[in-house]
Formats: sequence, C-alpha cells, structure tokens
Amino acid sequence: MKLLRYGPKGQEKPGLVDAEGNIRDLSTHVDDIAGDALSDASLARLRAIDPATLPVVRGEPRIGACVGRVGKMVCIGLNYADHAAESNMPIPSEPVVFNKWTSAIVGPNDDIEIPRGSKKTDWEVELGVVIGRPCKYVDEANALDYVAGFCVINDVSEREWQIERGGQWDKGKGFDTFGPLGPWLVTRDEIADPQQLHLWLEVDGHRYQNGNTRTMIFTVAKLVSYLSQCMSLQPGDVISTGTPPGVGLGIKPEPVYLKAGQTIRLGIEGLGEQRQRTVAAE
Repeated sequence: MKLLRYGPKGQEKPGLVDAEGNIRDLSTHVDDIAGDALSDASLARLRAIDPATLPVVRGEPRIGACVGRVGKMVCIGLNYADHAAESNMPIPSEPVVFNKWTSAIVGPNDDIEIPRGSKKTDWEVELGVVIGRPCKYVDEANALDYVAGFCVINDVSEREWQIERGGQWDKGKGFDTFGPLGPWLVTRDEIADPQQLHLWLEVDGHRYQNGNTRTMIFTVAKLVSYLSQCMSLQPGDVISTGTPPGVGLGIKPEPVYLKAGQTIRLGIEGLGEQRQRTVAAE
C-alpha cells in the first residue's frame, strides 16, 4: 500500500493511493497514519479494504508528511562509502548517529527555508524507514519485521552549523523545514529489497545525486538492529539512512549550496518524488 496524509498543515487526514493514482480517504478507518495504525495488524486491516469503497479526494490537496506524530527522527551519517570520501571523512566502523528535531518535519512539497544568514544550506536524498511496532534489542535477522514501510526523505543540512559551530551535527540538521517526508509511506510488502533502490536528486534541473541503496555501508536491517541496542524504537519513529554522493559540500572545485528561489526534485524507486522550492526564512 501507498499511505499518505493530505490537507492543510496541522489538519492532515489519512489516505491511500489507489491503483489509478487517486487519493482515497481513510478517515473512517484510522485517525492518522501514526502510532498503532502502523502495526502489522492495522496495516493488514487497511490492506483488506477495497479502495473503490473509499471516498475519492478531489482536486490537488497539499500532501503532508507521510507519518504523523513522529516521536523521534534518527539519522545516519556517512552511510555510503563514496559520500564519506567526498566529505573527506573516514568510512565509519559503526553507524554515525544524530537527530533531526521533529519540528523540522514538513510535507514532501512544502517550501524549504534557507536559514537567516546561511550560505551553506545543502541537500541529501535519503531512504526513510518507518518503525511499525516497539523495537528493542532486536537481532539483524528479524529487524525488518519491525518496519512498517519506507519513504523518501530530504535530509536538508546547513553545513556551517553542522561542521563549523562546535561539532554538533544536530544543530545543522534540525532547522525548520529541514525534514520533508513522503509523499507516501510504502508498506514493506511492496519493497522486495530495500538494498536495491535507485535514488536521485536534482536542483533546478541539474542532477547532482544518482545512487543506489546497495552501496550502503550499513544495511537497513543492520541499522534497525543497531539502534535498538541503544534506544527503544517506537511506532512512527523514522530512521533516515544516509545519502549517496553528490551533495553540494562535495562538489569540486568549489562546493555548491542552495539559495532562495531554487527548485529541488528528488525521488526513490517505488517510493515517489518530492518537489520543493527554497525560500528565505522570515
């Protein structure tokens, strides 16, 4: 299934995308794409519904973040060897873990704000993993059983705040609008192998990132298992699994960064596309 949330910011309703690409309203079946609605049992009930019996959502509503009430958004840095190289950083022996504040989460096509005074705002297309049931001390062999589904994430990053302002990555990753999620939460049964997905990103029509999740250093299963050793993961928690090469920071001979008035497009095979405009933060 392709699940989504649509409507004005803060008033999103749950929906699904039918075989024809129409949005169907799920409001009479779940209150949100969040929490217990992400359990295997709940997803099985939703999967059993004939989409033709659900009301069609007319027009072109705003698409919100594909998961509601996210408890935490855990991100993984330098998880593609070639991205670590372009960042002039060693390949990690264990996952590099940082947080993106939940106040950064927005819809997949919402504007991205360039922070006041920023000259180093950057892009990162990433595979998002959404947890479906409580997860603690799980082994790698069973880790994917705890995943509800997958989505597209743009891990927008302000490099000065990330790297040059005291070494706290979280600071450069958590500005408002720096966490677009969606358009869809695609349930795990639709993704045969999360380690075989093409992902890409363009700015103003120029393709900067072209990668595949098969080149991850740590697989999705390894990341879920690893994180569950040092924190409990709850339904609706989101893991952003790292980015392939092609970020602005790594462009030679000079880095290229975002400025107001640009258009970013990004997508992942089977998970849909995002499109954002950059605007100056007020």
